[in-house]
Amino acid sequence: MDTSGLRDKIVLVTGASGFTGRHAVQLLSDCGAKVSAVVRMISADLFPNQVNVHLCNLTDRHAVNHLLSIVKPDYILHLAGQNSVPASWNDPVSTIEMNVMSPLYLLDAMRALPECRAVIVGSRLKYVPIPDVPLSPPHPYSLSKYIEELVAVSFSALYDQQVMYAEPGNLIGPGPSTGICSLLAGHVSSAERGENPAPFRLSSRGDARDYLDVRDAVRAYLLLLLKGKPGQVYPVISGQERTLGEIADLLISYAKADIPLTWGAPSSGPGGASSSGNESRSSLKELGWEPKIPFSSSILDVLNDHRHKQKGGCG
Repeated sequence: MDTSGLRDKIVLVTGASGFTGRHAVQLLSDCGAKVSAVVRMISADLFPNQVNVHLCNLTDRHAVNHLLSIVKPDYILHLAGQNSVPASWNDPVSTIEMNVMSPLYLLDAMRALPECRAVIVGSRLKYVPIPDVPLSPPHPYSLSKYIEELVAVSFSALYDQQVMYAEPGNLIGPGPSTGICSLLAGHVSSAERGENPAPFRLSSRGDARDYLDVRDAVRAYLLLLLKGKPGQVYPVISGQERTLGEIADLLISYAKADIPLTWGAPSSGPGGASSSGNESRSSLKELGWEPKIPFSSSILDVLNDHRHKQKGGCG
């Protein structure tokens, strides 16, 4: 993928200290971009030396306006958000503030930067209304991501902004992920170290999701920054579902110890593998993107990352 268009360009990355954010900052730096990483708290040695780090509360409209007036980005990759379903039940207002108002403030501040292009990263767990059926989102998180998409796509039309909306599936790979693959890999690593963990409980072996390596997802986001069509929604998925049974069996095949597991009933919630209820979504393949990292390699990288961390390595 040709990323030469990002060289020497100012790219603002929100949520930069998160799982996806760290990979995005690294790849952008490798591409020669001038990266401004937005975080909620400063952490030493988290990013390459050439990265500019900004502390900003994205739910503060004035702080966001000030940030963009200083940075004057050519591109914005918005990764920040509240992504916990349980947390959204406990505090729906904060979830709405973070997942709706933060991107809204960014888009509003972008009005002073008409050449700026932005990718807002959402979720395929968003609520999809069904015509002639009363509104019934499964949880506040899904509602917040539905509204976020409406805001992003609408602002692109209302103010002729260059805004693309990305819908990733379940992202996996090395790094500080709280996804099921990372949790299970951590369990395997603990068992290998002789810590005798209690059996890890999983739902049905047949539960299937679409899993994509986070590094492939970041490549997709950078391609959208450069070539995405404003106002369009792009699913960022592998296109192939994997069952929990397949994931568990693969991790166990890599394990150097017996791995205690228990299985439960199938989960009832959405898993991010659907088409999000709209078959008119734009395709990344039309822009020349496709996943490159094999699923088995992603899983092994996750496991090796946990092994390294549990040995006291940095990361």
